Amino acid sequence: MTALELWLSRSIPACLLLQSLVLIMVLILPSSGMCPRGCNCQRDLHLHGLNVSCSQSRLKEIPPSLPVDTVLLRLDHNQIGSVPDQAFHGLWLLRELNLSYNTVETLGDGAFTGIEATLQVLDLSHNRITSVHKDAFSRLKARVIMDDNPWHCDCSLQQALGGMAHNHETTTRVLCRSSELRDQEGRPFLAVATDLCNITKRTTDYAMLVTMFCWFAMVIAYVVYYVRQNQEDARRHLEYLKSLPSKPKKPDEADDISTVV
Repeated sequence: MTALELWLSRSIPACLLLQSLVLIMVLILPSSGMCPRGCNCQRDLHLHGLNVSCSQSRLKEIPPSLPVDTVLLRLDHNQIGSVPDQAFHGLWLLRELNLSYNTVETLGDGAFTGIEATLQVLDLSHNRITSVHKDAFSRLKARVIMDDNPWHCDCSLQQALGGMAHNHETTTRVLCRSSELRDQEGRPFLAVATDLCNITKRTTDYAMLVTMFCWFAMVIAYVVYYVRQNQEDARRHLEYLKSLPSKPKKPDEADDISTVV
């Protein structure tokens, strides 16, 4: 074997080994520029993506530069007050999202746009959520954890939970902190057998009827006031004319009258 053949026989396996090590390093250790500030990112070889943990990072909003291959995202125990529409758009591999122990108060219809197909677990417990858009969960197939929130049981919440038949366990744990029906406060949401949307519609109809009646009464009152005011002005004008002194007769007019007689 020549020296060239000997060198090639040793260098090629070494190069292949080096390339394999580099590939493994790339797969296991994500680039520091990909991981948001204050978060910890680790490669999950079984799920073929990143586990991104931003727990207890004093975040006030959702990081805008999340890695696109995130499969597990923990944002719990922060100070996040809202979930903007399409906040997780582009995270096509996201399977689990933990937003528990934050200060979220409401959810719009586009809060989880883009992750409906892959998301399996969504934790919204221990927040300040009082209301959600009626379509906030309409396309989600994930198991949603939403207990320990000060829910206001109204039409929107009834519509939102109505489309979550696969999350029956979730709806049983939703308690009404406040409600359109006073006797439902503090009770499980499933105990509300009344159609809250129908109540809202009837309340709106009554409000419109009362408004129209008040407007009509104001028009009638104005017309009556206008007529009476004109009558009063006419009476005063007539009294004023009567109070004027009579016009004195001229002497020649008196002589003409006596001559005729």
